[in-house]
Amino acid sequence: MNPTKFLTELKRRNVYRAAVAYGVVAWFLTQLTTQVFPFFEIPNSAVRFVVIALAVGFPIAMLLSWLYEFTPEGIVRTEDLHPAQARSIQRATGRILDFIIIGVLLLVIAMLIVGRRPFYKQTGESISQKSIAVLPFENLSEEKANAYFADGVQDEILTRLSKIADLKVISRTSTQHYNSAPENLREIARQLGVAHILEGRVQKSGDAVRVNVQLIKAANDSHLWADTFDRKLTDIFSVESEVAKAIADQLRAKLTGQEEQVIAAKPTDNPEAYDAYLRGLAYALKAAYTPTNALGAQKYLREAVRLDPKFALSWALLSSVDASGYLSTSVQPTVALREEARQAAETALTLQPNLGEALMAKGYYHLGCLKEYDTAVRYFEQARQLRNGNLLTQHALSYIALRRFPEALRKLAQILNITPDEVAIIALKASIAQAEGDLPRASALLAPLHPNGDNPYALGTHVYQAILERRPAQIIPRLKEILAKPDPALGVSNGELRFYLGWAQEVAGDHGAAQESWRQARSELESFLKEQPENDLLIGDLALTNMGLGDKAAALALTEQAMAAVPIEKDAVFGPIPIEILARVAAQMGEPDRAIAALQKLLSIPYAGGFPAGPLTPALLRLDPMFDPLRSDPRFQKLVASPTPKKASP
Repeated sequence: MNPTKFLTELKRRNVYRAAVAYGVVAWFLTQLTTQVFPFFEIPNSAVRFVVIALAVGFPIAMLLSWLYEFTPEGIVRTEDLHPAQARSIQRATGRILDFIIIGVLLLVIAMLIVGRRPFYKQTGESISQKSIAVLPFENLSEEKANAYFADGVQDEILTRLSKIADLKVISRTSTQHYNSAPENLREIARQLGVAHILEGRVQKSGDAVRVNVQLIKAANDSHLWADTFDRKLTDIFSVESEVAKAIADQLRAKLTGQEEQVIAAKPTDNPEAYDAYLRGLAYALKAAYTPTNALGAQKYLREAVRLDPKFALSWALLSSVDASGYLSTSVQPTVALREEARQAAETALTLQPNLGEALMAKGYYHLGCLKEYDTAVRYFEQARQLRNGNLLTQHALSYIALRRFPEALRKLAQILNITPDEVAIIALKASIAQAEGDLPRASALLAPLHPNGDNPYALGTHVYQAILERRPAQIIPRLKEILAKPDPALGVSNGELRFYLGWAQEVAGDHGAAQESWRQARSELESFLKEQPENDLLIGDLALTNMGLGDKAAALALTEQAMAAVPIEKDAVFGPIPIEILARVAAQMGEPDRAIAALQKLLSIPYAGGFPAGPLTPALLRLDPMFDPLRSDPRFQKLVASPTPKKASP
């Protein structure tokens, strides 16, 4: 057959139009079934059947359009029609097919418009159907000490899911507050902004493990998928991978080849090493970074990499824990700890150069140990695909140090989109408002947050707000209440809390009470310093306490000690903090020249923030009562008149 004549015949018989019409209708039916079938809980297999049937039907439809025509008398073979009659009927059929195509396209456009209408958001349809929250897994083991294992399995499944770009996965931080088997799943899903919830139960006995999981559609509390896995401890990785793949399939999330490899990855072949890793992970996941939690995590993670030196994931977590410890007043930041953080991060990257956790660990090392800000940010950017709340927090803190507050707020908004009620993040937003001199906005942000010792940053922000407003009456009884029930697991020492209390009492005009609080603070801080003689943050706390007690010589000597511990030449991020301590001590101790020089230096450089807020700004200098002795100095007046970084929207 002549190809040209064949193509002309296809056009004459409306096969082209029929193909377009069939394609448009098939696409519309596919979209319709994928939206409607799940609502009636029709299995995904039915959707696949429709797609396959439409694909198989295409060549059949094309054959029929070639062989037959619609006529007023019914369907007849094209070959049986008179040529003149055939042309007339084919033109009419063509118009019908055109109307079908146009009609279906109009329906498609209508669906797209309706899908974007505001009322969709009001009815909850704006929530992505490819979104999920993994609730804490219930520990069904007879030995309650095995709770760490349930936590570890949950976190590993969540981590694998978070590496699927087509899924929105809520971080563990926002789900850990819920019970493992809550009653009102629909409300929890609404709070978290997800369409699906994954529940799980784990039972471990020796090397035998049973994992039961169920995927729930929150809108109607229906079970989309559930399974029970009975495995040996050595095969637990396959369970975590199978669960992640099954969820991706149920939510119709697209998986790239690389994502499939990452999900199926087996981090270690040594079950003892993995068990030690999970124990260390359980400590690392705890909210408060305390000596108990830090040392527990380090102990088990070191054991894990000893048992399996090629365990990259454990090396990465060990490095992150060490780097966090290097910044904390709860753990002594020794040279050995810094070196272990470096070696662990580099080992993890050598073993798995594309491991997101290893890139994050290297970023934490450069930020926490070396204070190399720009390098840390580059590593965090490389690991950004993890969509991890902690990673976003590091970005926000980086922008705060640079006093780039609008960008910091945008990062914090991303975190709050994942974890809407995260206290520390809301407190960070309040500290930015303080730095911009907007105390009403800071007060509004802090109002819903109850100041307690569970979150030392939020507590410090509350105290500083009361100090800046010069209305400390409400925070004083709260600090006394916290101190009356000392908890060694808190991430802030009692000595630091007592300094806060003395500061508030001094601003309130109760000089005698302030002196007593500071004496107690000095005693506790000195005892703590004996255990951590190189802790520059602790030295700074003690310098301020001696300042409050009027011991100028001790306060200045301790300030010099802190500056020597973290010289700004070697530590561009945290080195300025002791200089801020110097500015405060000098201002209060009658050394205006030293105070002004220190403030001029601080306002010209970025840094991580001092005590108890972020980096000083002209707005904070105008408000902070600790700088009252400098207010009549023309040099200070010039500093506070400097422009504060442009305010950001709340």
